[in-house]
Amino acid sequence: MLWTIFLILNGLLILVFLYSTRTRRKNEPPLDKGFFPWLGHALEFGKDSAKFLSRMKDRHGDIFTVCVAGNYVTVLLDPHSFDAVMNDTDFTCNRDQLMKRVFSLQLPSITPRVERKWMEQHFQDVSLFKLSSSMSTHLQNLLLNDQNDCSPLEWRQDGLFSLCYSLLFRAGYLTLFERSDNVSAVYKEFRKFDDLLTKLARGSLKRGETKTADSCRVRLWELLSPNCLNGGSGSSSWQQSYHGFLQDEGVDAEMQKRALLLQLWATQCNAGPAAFWLLGFLLTHPEAMKAVKSEIRGLTRPDTTLQHSAITLLETHSTPVLDSVLSETLRLTAAVMIRREVVQDKILHMASGKDYHLRQGDRVCLFPFLSPQMDPQIHQEPQIFKYDRFLNEVGSSPGENRTVKDKFYKDGKVLKYYTMPWGAGSSICVGKDFAVAAIKQFVFLLLTCLDLDMCDPEAKLPPVNPNRYGFGMLQPDGDLQVRFRLKRTLREL
Repeated sequence: MLWTIFLILNGLLILVFLYSTRTRRKNEPPLDKGFFPWLGHALEFGKDSAKFLSRMKDRHGDIFTVCVAGNYVTVLLDPHSFDAVMNDTDFTCNRDQLMKRVFSLQLPSITPRVERKWMEQHFQDVSLFKLSSSMSTHLQNLLLNDQNDCSPLEWRQDGLFSLCYSLLFRAGYLTLFERSDNVSAVYKEFRKFDDLLTKLARGSLKRGETKTADSCRVRLWELLSPNCLNGGSGSSSWQQSYHGFLQDEGVDAEMQKRALLLQLWATQCNAGPAAFWLLGFLLTHPEAMKAVKSEIRGLTRPDTTLQHSAITLLETHSTPVLDSVLSETLRLTAAVMIRREVVQDKILHMASGKDYHLRQGDRVCLFPFLSPQMDPQIHQEPQIFKYDRFLNEVGSSPGENRTVKDKFYKDGKVLKYYTMPWGAGSSICVGKDFAVAAIKQFVFLLLTCLDLDMCDPEAKLPPVNPNRYGFGMLQPDGDLQVRFRLKRTLREL
């Protein structure tokens, strides 16, 4: 027994020695191993990735390698050079470990390419229009039905984050899964699961949290099992089509329901937080709110129904102000990380003309939140919300409409990537257009249907939860209390 323990400890010491003795070779990026052998910068990286990587950028520049829990991660922060990683097949995207750790899911028979092709077929063209139309209907119904429980003149109070997340999640679930009798139970369990997701991904759950996460997963698997879901609408839902795809690919019944939880999270985790930040910025920036409301009033007519307004008008009319506000919101609060593995020793060609050697087995990470999104060389005063940042200047002709600005520069060169809330290349979110349509519909309906104010006119937006960096949309550490009621025109219907 003692001999076994000795061998294990000896092996661990050898591993620590090997990792701690790594040195920077010629033409490799700057290496920063941190103070602790093997562990490296893991604690700081997990606590607040943006703060840590910003400090590393100030120290080393746009490319550097850090040690994180035994892994060596090369971080690239030059947006001009992103394509050198995203378009090169020598860098692979390995999602299996994360899927297994967070969702207890393994899909060895399905390649990312095959799954992406299926997703594209169901989130584009006619399929996209049908989903967006259904989403608009559910949003309107939920928004109005939620107001039926109180007097038409009565102000209701809620946290803005809770309001946005609840409405958009429920509408999205009804759109994709078409099951109304368990939507409240699914939402309740999902929120508990989502609160622990980043710790699940990093393997940093405490004992009590592990029990809660396991319980939520099991309950959600039960609620999302095909047998449970197929008892809903008689029509062929998105969920039923995806279930059929899993069956065709030879996925067993247990993994099918686990895959449905993954898709529930992927499709519903970002829209609610995005809408919260967008409306929060409007409420705390009266000039922006005034501009958006003015644009919406210019679209609507007295004889236009709400549903017609939300889906048809937003599809057939340009909304440059709302689009700019959404782009600015995502610039400030979307914090995806694009990760790749180096499958063989590789020379990375930077846009500057400099070459760097990368080692097989290392990882490469792009963090667009720091650059381009928060880069002062690209976006002036990047920490400040400017609703018209993505609008071109007003033309010389009176009344000329402003247009969306899509040219930004760094080092005198036009940027292909000046904001990347949805990823890019092969990593771009397949459901981007559906999510954008849903967020815009939600904001349109909320501002059209409700009188909406902050409970405290002097309130500020809560800070972000730093644990969410790298997992899509950031979430607030707290909430913004708002009051709302149906607009007078709707109270009189």
